[in-house]
Amino acid sequence: MTSEAQSQPLKAAHFPHDADAGVCGIGPTLEKAFEQAALAMIGVITDPANVNLAESIIIECAAPNIELLLVDWLNALIFEMATRGIIFGHFGVHIEGLRLHGVARGEPISVERHNPAVEIKGATLTELCVREDRPGEWRAQCVVDV
Repeated sequence: MTSEAQSQPLKAAHFPHDADAGVCGIGPTLEKAFEQAALAMIGVITDPANVNLAESIIIECAAPNIELLLVDWLNALIFEMATRGIIFGHFGVHIEGLRLHGVARGEPISVERHNPAVEIKGATLTELCVREDRPGEWRAQCVVDV
């Protein structure tokens, strides 16, 4: 990795959407963009900085293209949160071809401590985009159904 790619800022952001929430991750690598998209998704629910990283869950995904891999990744996280009653605050992603190996770290959700704003039902194909905007700046985004 070049030093220029290493110095590119990471960014987890939201973008406007009529009824739901747009999430966007930007990073110097595809993996970092996927991690930031996941953080942006958590940011719709609560502040990820307030989540203790007590538990680790491994997530494996595969898809026919890189954009669907993003949707599968986010939906796998949503599934784990719903079925385990957990909220995540940190992610590690490794992508090889069209396979993703991820680690999500978090803790059981506490309504009092995390004050969840919404429940995310799923990642959608709406405004789905995974691309390298310029060398060393990857974008991974979609709309999540709340």
